[in-house]
Amino acid sequence: MTDLIHLSLDAMGGDYAPKIVVDGAAQSKVRYPNLKFSFFGDKEILLPLINNQELLNNSNIIHTTEIIDSNEKPSIALRKGKNSSMGMAIQLVKSGKADALVSAGNTGALMAMTKLMLRPMDGITRPAIAAYFPTIVGESCMLDLGANIDCDSKNLVQFAFMGQAFANIVMGIKDPTISLLNIGEEEQKGLDYIKEASKILISLKKKINYNGFIEGDKIAKGMADVIIADGFSGNVSLKTAEGTALLVTSYLKKALSSSFSSKIGYWFAKKAINNFRLQMDPRKYNGAVFLGLNGIAVKSHGGTDAYGFANAIGVAVDMVRYDFISNLKNKISKIEYNL
Repeated sequence: MTDLIHLSLDAMGGDYAPKIVVDGAAQSKVRYPNLKFSFFGDKEILLPLINNQELLNNSNIIHTTEIIDSNEKPSIALRKGKNSSMGMAIQLVKSGKADALVSAGNTGALMAMTKLMLRPMDGITRPAIAAYFPTIVGESCMLDLGANIDCDSKNLVQFAFMGQAFANIVMGIKDPTISLLNIGEEEQKGLDYIKEASKILISLKKKINYNGFIEGDKIAKGMADVIIADGFSGNVSLKTAEGTALLVTSYLKKALSSSFSSKIGYWFAKKAINNFRLQMDPRKYNGAVFLGLNGIAVKSHGGTDAYGFANAIGVAVDMVRYDFISNLKNKISKIEYNL
């Protein structure tokens, strides 16, 4: 990477902000030396943290003491959030002075404010949250993960095309397979709007590699490159997977410390076990993308640490490097379907 990438960071968003934001930026700078940061937040708090990480030479601090609370309703955030750390960070992307935004703040507020300020692309009714999903064979992409609780068939079809573009442009999959999350694989199962979306996608088989319905237990097997769901089902699936990862690693830790012989066995298998923990670590997959907007916005998990936030920054960097917005617009403009 040679070109300078300028990232706009909501430094006050998240459970452990602003320290994890600054520390995460410092970690990502090691991996991507050509990053420039604009930190939005309380300068008195930020300046010592940034100085401590030696980031001041390639960083700006834009002062504001206004913060969007984690429990703030999106409607209230829209009314009073213009001068908040989140609102000002979004504005920098809207103005074209920053390449992408990263925030660990309130998800609902972030979606509402980015949708209002960055605006959906032509041809997209509702933006969706997409993220990587670990599988046995690698990674899949899943959307929507919480932006749209109530969806109709048209929304799901648009998500499918956006997910296809994400998998193609960012994940490098030439012809990604697309599946709809459902309670069964049979055509007659599921809610009406899901079955209707499936019929539309089948009719568009020359434009999209649609493979039908997928059940929740098939996701981790990597049986689809892109999984499409409404925001309610997608978010439940994501949180369930994160909880399962914590459960498995907790069981493993207890098993390996349950006896003297188990502890000896751990030392022999230490490298393999550490690799397992790394693969199961939710922080590795931190960083969800708001697809369908006229700008790059990445949502970090609110409770992540610096390592997780650095990975969210990495997602933003990839989106910029692959010129995702221009490429997605180009792909969307070529889709001819009547919904």
